[in-house]
Amino acid sequence: MTAPINQAQRKIIHIDMDAFYASVEQRDFPELRGKPLVVGGDPSGRGVVAAASYEVRQFGVRSAMSCYEARKRCPDVLFVLPRFDVYRAVSADIRAIMLSLTSQVEPLSLDEAYLDVTGLQVHKGSATLMANWVRAQILEQTGLTASAGVSFNKMLAKIASDLNKPNGTAVITPADADAFISTLPIERFHGIGKATAKRLHDMDISTGADLKRVSAALLVNEFGKRGQFYHDIAHGRDERPVKAERQHKSVGSETTFRDNLSANEELLTQIYEQNADAFTQLCNKNLIAYTITLKIKYADFTQITRSHTLSTAFVSAESSHYWLNKLFLDIPRTLPIRLVGVTYSSLTPAGQKLPQLNLFD
Repeated sequence: MTAPINQAQRKIIHIDMDAFYASVEQRDFPELRGKPLVVGGDPSGRGVVAAASYEVRQFGVRSAMSCYEARKRCPDVLFVLPRFDVYRAVSADIRAIMLSLTSQVEPLSLDEAYLDVTGLQVHKGSATLMANWVRAQILEQTGLTASAGVSFNKMLAKIASDLNKPNGTAVITPADADAFISTLPIERFHGIGKATAKRLHDMDISTGADLKRVSAALLVNEFGKRGQFYHDIAHGRDERPVKAERQHKSVGSETTFRDNLSANEELLTQIYEQNADAFTQLCNKNLIAYTITLKIKYADFTQITRSHTLSTAFVSAESSHYWLNKLFLDIPRTLPIRLVGVTYSSLTPAGQKLPQLNLFD
């Protein structure tokens, strides 16, 4: 039985693509290069910023901001609709580059992932050289830049990847970690959101040094089991492993309308479009599904779901239409609808079937 690896000897890389969606658009359409660009919805409606180029970020435009607000901050901003099929294809190419270095890759989203390169002897065994090799391969094969963070745990690697953005690498060594964490604002700790940060500020905790001085018992009393995590990260401890195989529990797609819809024909058209996208994702992940769920959000932001499970897997997007129709007819129709979504679950790898039920089960 092998001895556990000393946490300070782990080598973790966090790769984060630079303004991924916006960079793909600027790569594919030269007329957008160097321009303030937002990938998102309609600025005159309910559109939300999915990605902002670096040219528009200097105006304070950020992801998840309303497109209306983005235009207010930068009147010259250009808007393009997202092309998720393209982003997924590019993401798959980037993933393949990472996997050519190590099988220990944990994707977090289309544009970022953790790599555990502990014990690898390539590139002189240097995690920094490995990170730079990955970034160089991404640039050569996709024309896009990425930033990397290198450290001995996931939290510090993720923080480091943001230090030299865009198109840079930053390293936080075990020797440097304590001093770095001490001066770090608590908002920069991965896992501490705005609400938690406010509560910590109310406790006169503003930096890593402040957080380190607070006992684990007090933090647990205040925040439950998350309190122990906050205590650990203040001391540079994060033993979470890089999870190479993330089990997909569901695959889905949804859309928010610019204007609320009420007509059945329009709504079903939108539902079928989301269904087609969800089923394509299912196929790309080499999965099959036995359960389909329809999600509806009304004009007052209340939402419901309706599901159906088959004994055999859905064989095509079109084969789902019958059940989506039935689920749609089952929903209350007292208000207009602002969002529809379709999700597949009860997933198994293609070629592997769920256990069949006995007739009397």
